[in-house]
Amino acid sequence: MLPQVTATRYVTPLKEGGSLPGIVEASDLGTYVMKFRGAGQGLKVLVAEVIVAGLARAVGVPVPDLAVVALDERIAKYEADEEVQDLLRASVGTNLGVDFLPGSLGYDGSQPPSRDLAERIVWLDAFSANVDRTWANPNLLVWHGQTYAIDHGAALYFHHAWPTKAPSAERFAAQAFDASRHVLRDVAGDVAARHDELRALMTAPVIDAALDDVPDEWLETSPHLGDVGAVRAAYRALLLARLESSAWVPGRAAA
Repeated sequence: MLPQVTATRYVTPLKEGGSLPGIVEASDLGTYVMKFRGAGQGLKVLVAEVIVAGLARAVGVPVPDLAVVALDERIAKYEADEEVQDLLRASVGTNLGVDFLPGSLGYDGSQPPSRDLAERIVWLDAFSANVDRTWANPNLLVWHGQTYAIDHGAALYFHHAWPTKAPSAERFAAQAFDASRHVLRDVAGDVAARHDELRALMTAPVIDAALDDVPDEWLETSPHLGDVGAVRAAYRALLLARLESSAWVPGRAAA
């Protein structure tokens, strides 16, 4: 389970993001970038962030530490910005905290990661169907010379269809990934040549551990998935099915 802390002070919004994340201080004396449950994208974005961060660690991709951050309604009273105040009120309860990396820089290509790490990141994005790692939105930070992958809310897109469609493991397993616009396309070498190595790291226990990090209350049921157990089982089935396929691997023929 992720560490659980309480927000003690809302510091400032990060208005670069469409979901209006904000920096908060917490009861563990840590500082976090808060991803809010009340943002327009909803809880599924938080779920994707947690799952993909767990998968990233398994394949050697650095990501900031995560925590579940409880937000009290009283914090909203001290925020002058009405838009932020509304967001805070809509997000009372548990939210996602991403460890704030002070002094980190947004990726601009001037300090590229190693070829090895670039291949791991591209492979992870292909596996998790994360289309949001382009020059328009790199979602990478450079901190103390190390590249960190952040903002995985756009991954695992399939769950947005669950309110109206039953999960299809076969469809997700066969869904190709277009790496032509990936921000690390020219840094990475042959990602397909790394597939067997990285696939061996992405075991069923690794997937289960990543799913276990997601709080039950963030898992939204649907007519096709009637309880939290069914939702977790659906994520597990889709990820395992994709792991058994190679149709999605950039530069590799389907197997």
